[in-house]
Amino acid sequence: RMGRDIAEQMKLAGIHMNLAPVLDVNINPANPVINSRSFGEDPANVSRKGWAYIRGLQEGGILCTAKHFPGHGDTDSDSHHTLPGIPHSAERLNAVELVPFRNAIRRGVTGIMTAHLHVPALDSSQDLASSLSEKIVTGLLKEEMDYKGLVITDALDMAGAKAHHNPGELEALAFKAGNDILLIPPDMSKAISVIKKEIRRGNLSWERIEESCKKILHAKFWADLHELQPVRTDSLHEKLDRDVYRSTVSELTKASLTLLANSDGMIPLQRLDTLKVASVVIGDTLFNDFQQTIDFYIAADHFNISREAGADEFLALLDSLKDYNLVIAAVVNTDMRVSRKYGISENTVLFVNELTERIPSIVSIFANPYSLKNFMPGKSMKALLMCYQDHALSRQSAVQAIFGGIPMSGTLPVSPGSLFNAGDGMGTEDCNRLSYGFPEEAGMDSRLLKRIDSLCLDAIQHKATPGCQVLAARDGMVFYHKAFGHHTYGREDTVLLSDIYDAASLTKILASLPVMMQLNGQGRFSLDARLADYIPSLDTSDKGDLVIRDILTHHARLAPWIPFYYKTLTPMDADESLISNKLSSRYPFRLAGHIFLNKNLKYVPGIYSKYPTEAHPVQVAEDLYIAAEYADTIYQRIIHSELLEKEEYRYSDLGYYFLHNIMEEMTGVPLEEYVQNVYYNPMGASLTGYLPLERFTSDRIVPTENDLYFRRQLLDGYVHDPGAAQLGGVAGHAGVFSNANDIAKIMQMYLQGGWYGGNNYLNDSIIQQFNTCIHCDSGNRRGIGFDKPEMDYEKEGPTCQCVSPSSFGHTGFTGTIAWADPETGMVYIFLSNKIHPDQDNPKLVEMNVRTKIQEVLHEAIMY
Repeated sequence: RMGRDIAEQMKLAGIHMNLAPVLDVNINPANPVINSRSFGEDPANVSRKGWAYIRGLQEGGILCTAKHFPGHGDTDSDSHHTLPGIPHSAERLNAVELVPFRNAIRRGVTGIMTAHLHVPALDSSQDLASSLSEKIVTGLLKEEMDYKGLVITDALDMAGAKAHHNPGELEALAFKAGNDILLIPPDMSKAISVIKKEIRRGNLSWERIEESCKKILHAKFWADLHELQPVRTDSLHEKLDRDVYRSTVSELTKASLTLLANSDGMIPLQRLDTLKVASVVIGDTLFNDFQQTIDFYIAADHFNISREAGADEFLALLDSLKDYNLVIAAVVNTDMRVSRKYGISENTVLFVNELTERIPSIVSIFANPYSLKNFMPGKSMKALLMCYQDHALSRQSAVQAIFGGIPMSGTLPVSPGSLFNAGDGMGTEDCNRLSYGFPEEAGMDSRLLKRIDSLCLDAIQHKATPGCQVLAARDGMVFYHKAFGHHTYGREDTVLLSDIYDAASLTKILASLPVMMQLNGQGRFSLDARLADYIPSLDTSDKGDLVIRDILTHHARLAPWIPFYYKTLTPMDADESLISNKLSSRYPFRLAGHIFLNKNLKYVPGIYSKYPTEAHPVQVAEDLYIAAEYADTIYQRIIHSELLEKEEYRYSDLGYYFLHNIMEEMTGVPLEEYVQNVYYNPMGASLTGYLPLERFTSDRIVPTENDLYFRRQLLDGYVHDPGAAQLGGVAGHAGVFSNANDIAKIMQMYLQGGWYGGNNYLNDSIIQQFNTCIHCDSGNRRGIGFDKPEMDYEKEGPTCQCVSPSSFGHTGFTGTIAWADPETGMVYIFLSNKIHPDQDNPKLVEMNVRTKIQEVLHEAIMY
């Protein structure tokens, strides 16, 4: 497939011959010119991969050239600068060097390049390169090996060819040897002149000239050059720069990763909640994609150091790492050349060896595999990865393999030093964690997905939201993960993938539902129970007989909403209003059907305090604390609220106030602590949780409303929902903050039947039970806790009509949605702060942004 991709790109650029692949068997680690250009030291491996590349190129209509015949792998000199010697016997050459070429010839390779080598076993003529030897080119290649295709010399301006021959003579020797194409002759006019003389002298025949000309013309015909079309340069860059090509490179990169040590099955990492992780990147002083990808999986502290750093700097770094129980290290900014010691300094080697002796470590080497000979892993080495290439895909893939997002199956192609041999490599399996790749890897059309970018940018331009995060995954692979816009319309803080949003009502499926499902699986929480079965005091109210499953499906006749904070505000008297007039601007807001001014309202005395006190210990927002007993007032207002007359679907948060108390009573732990310890931390959802300001600075949290009348501040890190805020920021229906990546982990866990990261969190049958529409006959689409798609085309729902009936998820008032579809394997997350600065902004809903993105995702499914 790589060969076909390259062929397609070459055709687009008007190129019809590729001087590839290298079929040299690289036996010698000191080889300065072949080395990592080879597929390795095993002739069978080189043969297999070399032919795969040839096949792809030739199926794509590209002439290819297997090189460097008869084999340039076992030498420590460079034919660009000298004439390397290959001292082996004919038997050895047949058993090793010639094997890949025989295989390619037998299968129909279109071209072979001859090398500038001195191979005495094949031709003992002094100072004669193999490319100029009639015994080797004609006798061995064309006659003995029966090769009928094009024969091309390596560049004749290289010292290995021209050092012992004059211009003209050199080219004539090459042609007489049996080559059809003379590559880069040092002197074209002399070459033509000498060859003509050789014909006149009878040393060359016209039949020999015609033989090569006909072969070249035949090759041109094979490559369709008789119907040559000019290269179209319009949109050429876009055609060459397609994600489908990146997808192939990504798959190759992931498959190449080689695990060489894995103490106690350390990889893939599990029990993330037990790890205090530091990442160390050696060779890059800036936070890079290796570290960013670690952040997708776990909260870690990051350290960087230059490869040129002195010993004292490395020792200081080593000391900084002593309190961590796992260090994930990467050696980057390397060089493939042995002459430059692979770009790895002596201090780097000493540091890695000492690190793995002192601290539990996982080390990834992004370098030539021969560099492994320098490292002597210590007793604390938990895992060692050879990652071969120092590029973004390799760095990102290595982290995914470490955390079990992808399996590892690579093996070493060469034997570097005494510790490792060709063929070494341990296999691993993925452990149900998210992986990250290109759309085509997930069976998605990247071209169509560009419309998502347009939808998001258009929403921002029309001020439907200041910014957003969008993530989409399929079958556990994240194929779309982008952030757009800014935290606010002030455009000061750009939205990052690591920024944290108020998830609003997604809290129901991110916190409350997994706890209830777990308790249900333990037989402690019944969907058929009444509220009074768990809260006996409700037996004297009409709320006591409400059935749990009806509450979770919003079919329990509960009022949609109670604005609890209304009764904590009161109009100011005249004198206070005069003072306020000088301090406040005019902002109207609606209260109980009347228009008031923000400056004409004050808090009811005794309910709030600017400072935490014994009587006011519950924080509502910055510099705002509420009386401890006010929570009871909230519950009493729910208890005494009127039930709706008709039993029908009516969305309500009120039941979750009671469910919150039930969950805490059953677990014996505050809800925020329980979900953090049982779900979020073990899953590596380290950005998810209640009360984010206790763990993160406000600059990482995207603000919601500029609340001008209740909390009278920009809400940044404090829950937007007023009822949840009055309970201290923790409630069953609201209060969780997260980012798109973390929410995707939880949704993926649901799709995987309760499994994630090798841990089983929930029983699949219970997830299916809660994902059942039990009141569909009554026109209620809801599952038990989960929202479901509206399949009636005449009704509005949370999703497009393109999703399956088995799909599930939730939406949030702040402009969020999390949705999963078992039939397509799709997870879709959209997070925004559409309510900034005003919760009455309807544009995100009116523009139908979330649903339109979901439609694009389903249109982009290729298979």
